Amino acid sequence: MSIAIKDISKPDMHADDPISDFTQRQISLNDVDKVVHVSGSGPAVIVMTEMPGISPHVARFARWVRDAGFTVYMPSLFGRDGIVVSAEEGAAVFQKACVSAEFRAFAGHKGSSPVTLWLRALARLAHEECGGPGVGAIGMCFTGNFALSMMLDKTVLAPVVAHPSLPLDDPAGTGMDAADLQAVRSRLESEDLTVMAYRFDGDSFCRAQRFAAFSEALGERFVTRVLPDNAANQDTAPFFQRYVKTPHSVVTAHLIDEAGQPTMAARDEILRFFRARLIQG
Repeated sequence: MSIAIKDISKPDMHADDPISDFTQRQISLNDVDKVVHVSGSGPAVIVMTEMPGISPHVARFARWVRDAGFTVYMPSLFGRDGIVVSAEEGAAVFQKACVSAEFRAFAGHKGSSPVTLWLRALARLAHEECGGPGVGAIGMCFTGNFALSMMLDKTVLAPVVAHPSLPLDDPAGTGMDAADLQAVRSRLESEDLTVMAYRFDGDSFCRAQRFAAFSEALGERFVTRVLPDNAANQDTAPFFQRYVKTPHSVVTAHLIDEAGQPTMAARDEILRFFRARLIQG
């Protein structure tokens, strides 16, 4: 069953998106200021961008979440918001994020990326502002495993892990230490929660080993969906054309916006998951 989304003309994914239908807020948490784009009403969902930033594809997905009955909080974590970046600019954003103290891109760094502490504080703020039983969170690519780290805060009830790419140099790495994974597993079991996780079969950034490692650590409550490579959109932006050679972004850059497509089914499943966990009655 599909989730009802407002009938609007399809936006041009190759044109910059002003994101003018979102309120741009400067939010200070843990003595760190970040821009957060906010729109909608209802329980909160944190939409964390993939690399190399809040693209028109990421903004489109955030609108789908909003129009399904949620208040979307979309923090600016890297890159220029709403821009279709060149391959060169995208590579520069990627390189900067890899050496940033906020992110732990490689396996030599232990534990979750420090930015997840800020994101957990954002989840608490969003819950205070929006109410409801709790908060949803979806991470994609560079931020993919952040939704799991955010579960260390009790407000996060509906985590979605989309094609998690970190650590970049360890296909079986989770980007979390064993104690944090055990804490997440304890929450999943004691509160009857689940994690939804998505990847393409041939994704070279998020391979089967990573999902296997998460499944081993979290058990059957880590619910995986692996889409066939031929379900991926091939008409992608310059950064993806040059640097992302395999299907990767399930609900953004590689989504095919047509009824009956596996990527649209994944989108609808995510929206149903948020509704089941966050909308009462």
